[in-house]
Amino acid sequence: MSQTLPEETFSLITKDLQLPEIKEEFSEEKALAVLTKAISQLMDLNLERLLQVCYRIDLAENKLKQILHESDPESVASDLAKALWERQKQKVEIRRRYSGLSG
Repeated sequence: MSQTLPEETFSLITKDLQLPEIKEEFSEEKALAVLTKAISQLMDLNLERLLQVCYRIDLAENKLKQILHESDPESVASDLAKALWERQKQKVEIRRRYSGLSG
């Protein structure tokens, strides 16, 4: 049973942030909402850990700085969630593209 791209992306990002499982029907919007909430909490409680997660996920440093310095204060968490989500989705797509080549 293979996962959809958003489900696999959520699984990947969950490893870094210990996100709660989405019990109801999965959607990218729900995943982003859970991710945004977790990022918001980390911004308030443990910014250093959040920055470590961004580094481990390999979010471009200039993208991180742009979000932290240019986003509206109310939207920093959601902008960061979207950026991390897109980066993880990219990794899943690349992994899928090249996994078929070895064999």
